[in-house]
Amino acid sequence: MRVVIAGGHGKIALRLERLLAERDDAPVGLIRDPAQADDLRSAGAEPVLCDLERAGVGEVAEIVLGAGAVVFAAGAGPGSGAARKQTVDRDASVLLADAAEHAGVPRFIQISTMGGGSPRTRGSGESWSAYITAKAAAEEDLRSRELSWTILRPGRLTDEPGSGLVTLADPPLPYGEVSRDDVASVIAALLDRPETRHRTLELIGGGVPIDQAIRLLVFR
Repeated sequence: MRVVIAGGHGKIALRLERLLAERDDAPVGLIRDPAQADDLRSAGAEPVLCDLERAGVGEVAEIVLGAGAVVFAAGAGPGSGAARKQTVDRDASVLLADAAEHAGVPRFIQISTMGGGSPRTRGSGESWSAYITAKAAAEEDLRSRELSWTILRPGRLTDEPGSGLVTLADPPLPYGEVSRDDVASVIAALLDRPETRHRTLELIGGGVPIDQAIRLLVFR
């Protein structure tokens, strides 16, 4: 399956691209900086230059045409100001969803964050408020669509090696942490389970193997 990943050079995205390439899917990573292209190729992904803050729906729709799924893994990053939280964390997600609808891509997975449904919880300051508000707006937009969407809200991200053991459930979960390895593995598994469509899921480390955690959700 061809999977187009927005924010293709991000830490979760690169891990996901490796996983997809290893199982003979065809990952495509959207990047703004051509200097990042070799990193994507090393991960087994096709790099495509596309600035989601400047591109139009038609341009992005051409890129995602023929894909079986898209994954929104982009983010303005912790050093960015409030304005870019809106143009990346909210507006770029909306643009990608518009393009997926135009191109007939059925599956959309959005990486959000724990707290995305409660903009006034956890954290303080203008940057955090702008970030969480943008994530909440992106989630709300996606829920209004007929795409086969799944929203994934991981807890605090770490670079610890993945254990393959998680807690994955409908919100709310207690706030916790989860490795980026395990987030990528969960996304790869969710791509294979369209039964998780129209679900908002929270993710932290835990004691349940990923495949089993998803089966429990599907048959609950």
